[in-house]
Amino acid sequence: MAEKEKLIEVKDLQITFRVGKKDFVAVDDVNFDIYRGETFSLVGESGSGKTTIGRAIVRINPTSKGEILFNGKQINGKISKELDREVIQKCQMIFQDPMASLNERAKVDYIISEGLINFHLYKDEKDRAAKVQNALKEVGLLPEFASRFPHEFSGGQRQRIGIARALIMEPEFVVADEPISALDVSIRAQVLNLLNNLKQKRGLTYLFIAHDLSVVRFISDRIAVIHKGRIVELAETEELFHHPLHPYTKALLSAVPTPDPEIEKQKKLIVYDPSIHDYSVDKPKWVEILPGHFVYANDKEVAEYKEQIKD
Repeated sequence: MAEKEKLIEVKDLQITFRVGKKDFVAVDDVNFDIYRGETFSLVGESGSGKTTIGRAIVRINPTSKGEILFNGKQINGKISKELDREVIQKCQMIFQDPMASLNERAKVDYIISEGLINFHLYKDEKDRAAKVQNALKEVGLLPEFASRFPHEFSGGQRQRIGIARALIMEPEFVVADEPISALDVSIRAQVLNLLNNLKQKRGLTYLFIAHDLSVVRFISDRIAVIHKGRIVELAETEELFHHPLHPYTKALLSAVPTPDPEIEKQKKLIVYDPSIHDYSVDKPKWVEILPGHFVYANDKEVAEYKEQIKD
């Protein structure tokens, strides 16, 4: 098999926020790569640091330690103006709340083409308008929507406008931050299908952020599970669903609803208790248990996980 090309590399990442006089470490010692053309999902409950990581990759959040590489070049910290422009254009973000992330006072035409205008990525007014029309069509909206305001649209339509705004920059990499959590269930599948189709059509690479494992199973190539700012397990999607190792991953999977009511009745919810880990002497580290399947564990736990795999 040919070596996969790494588009994004995150190494020993730490992100700290100042809260009053204290420093709060939101993300600690995070490592992962995202290969070109894949959908890499980051899953965890609210406040686990997943959005913070996504925002750090697109340079919204500053980092306190570690490196983020895009196409082999470091993009966190101080970088050149040229590289900054490249990151803004090639790394786009679709935000969680389609209402809050769109300018209420601007028409859709301006919202979608704001990036084009700032970077002057069009020949003339006719070319700019054509690009907006194409972006709208591509996300399944009518070209005449360009003259309307965001409040005239439903949640799903607003999220499509957000996707069009990201796509018009012709990015290579898109951070999709819980793009469907604010939408009705019936609309969610449409937006997921749209993201999948656009990925294939444009050769995009996604970092997909979510709190619901059942959603990411449908869209991801690999999944990383994050708990309190630390990634505890990372594996290919089906491998993670069939052989979850970390107790937190098992707890998340136990909360995924099953369509069969009989199975659902018999299912036991697992509640994760962090005190089951004794890290006082035997310290945990990031270990590759099977090829491509990593888990955060100490030596004693690694031995237990290996036994589980054999069974």
